[in-house]
Amino acid sequence: MRTGRDYKFWFCTGSQDLYGDECLRKVEEHSRIIVEELNKSGALPFEVVWKPTLITNELIRKTFNEANADEDCAGVITWMHTFSPAKSWILGLKEYRKPLCHLHTQFNQEIPYDTIDMDFMNENQSAHGGREYGHIVTRMGIERKVIAGHWADAKVQGRLASWMRTAVGIMESSHIRVCRVADNMRNVAVTEGDKVEAQIKFGWEIDAYPVNEIAEYVQDVKKGDIDVLVEEYYNRYEILLEGRDPEEFKRHVAVQAGIEIGFEKFLEEKNYQAIVTHFGDLGSLQQLPGLAIQRLMEKGYGFGGEGDWKTAAMVRLMKIMAAGVKDAKGTSFMEDYTYNLVPGKEGILQSHMLEVCPSVAEGKIGIKVCPLSMGDREDPARLVFTSKAGPGIAASLVDLGDRFRLIINEVECKKVEKPMPKLPVGTAFWTPQPDLATGAEAWILAGGAHHTAFSYDLTAEQMGDWAASMGIEAVYIDKDTTIRSFKNELRWNEIAYRK
Repeated sequence: MRTGRDYKFWFCTGSQDLYGDECLRKVEEHSRIIVEELNKSGALPFEVVWKPTLITNELIRKTFNEANADEDCAGVITWMHTFSPAKSWILGLKEYRKPLCHLHTQFNQEIPYDTIDMDFMNENQSAHGGREYGHIVTRMGIERKVIAGHWADAKVQGRLASWMRTAVGIMESSHIRVCRVADNMRNVAVTEGDKVEAQIKFGWEIDAYPVNEIAEYVQDVKKGDIDVLVEEYYNRYEILLEGRDPEEFKRHVAVQAGIEIGFEKFLEEKNYQAIVTHFGDLGSLQQLPGLAIQRLMEKGYGFGGEGDWKTAAMVRLMKIMAAGVKDAKGTSFMEDYTYNLVPGKEGILQSHMLEVCPSVAEGKIGIKVCPLSMGDREDPARLVFTSKAGPGIAASLVDLGDRFRLIINEVECKKVEKPMPKLPVGTAFWTPQPDLATGAEAWILAGGAHHTAFSYDLTAEQMGDWAASMGIEAVYIDKDTTIRSFKNELRWNEIAYRK
């Protein structure tokens, strides 16, 4: 999946001319070395671009505005090598509009005990300069990521890499366009929301289309193209006939192939990166999109069921942020279905009626054609599988009427004890942190939805940083959560985020 941009991050070093040209020469040398070594490390998902040392109001302002104008620049990493008077940064920071990271580091890792003198102290005073710079950014109320530690440390590089992914998510958020096929499911509250406020806050464009407008694209798909895609399906997936006539089965699969091709052409032509469908409004479509939507999600499109545009946008956002992660385990739309409440084996079975992304699958993926009570259409084909084991996060963006809240739950995906041969959907089974009872109670107290955007490849910190950059509330449910402290946090947030 590509975002369309070859993003880079600018590295801007702060200093001043109080200590002379020789000091500034070393500042430049050190910052160049740091950039070169960061790029050589293999730890960062994007290139770091060195920029000349910033020592004047004019140069700082000019550099930040150039960063604003450069469409490939996804953010600026700032480092105060020496003492950089913070008033010099005010105008540049005031006009800067992209993600900002304060890398609070220094060139040397260890104090040179035997040789240190005042010249060294003056030249290498990041502990001093970082606090001056940090003060003005805080006073101006500018959201930024602060990462402290030595630049060559693997943990620091890992945190910088993590922030870069969040920064790209921030940049790409304003390019997310969601196609709503029909409306929300009638009488359902949590999938509704203020689409105008979402565009103001996140940059998302959410547009509605009559279902038959997109169905026309499906009807126009050539049979030869459908046959080619069906052959791909049959080569890639296990065909689970389960007593159905092979030719009849294949005809049902071909319907999904036509939907995949038609939907993708529509989304590409109209420039949408996420889509929502609704089983209650299928127009001339022969089947509820199942296998087709699963494949589109695997290609990087966001999806939300029953008109849930917020989750569709979040799935797209999280797929962008996770793109290119080494040994990625997958990102998908999910829905809480049913509990296992056996002591010591507690968990939540996650799925949806059809649409779970196969990127999260472990082992064989099969195709089944089974009846579906919702939708009043012929039996839809779908991909069936079980998900991988391991830690992940489930995120829910909800509209509380006066503000958005992002709820982030750390979860542990597990293997179910027994096969579920009669359940014809992709599934995951997880236990929320810190345990099922506390996790479920906290989720409900926070107003979390039954739909989530789930990922093995992102962290709660990354999603919280995204929320902070968007100026919205984020609450975390993790190993440290207690109901007493969580309820207090929600009360405090009512005040902090009140309009």
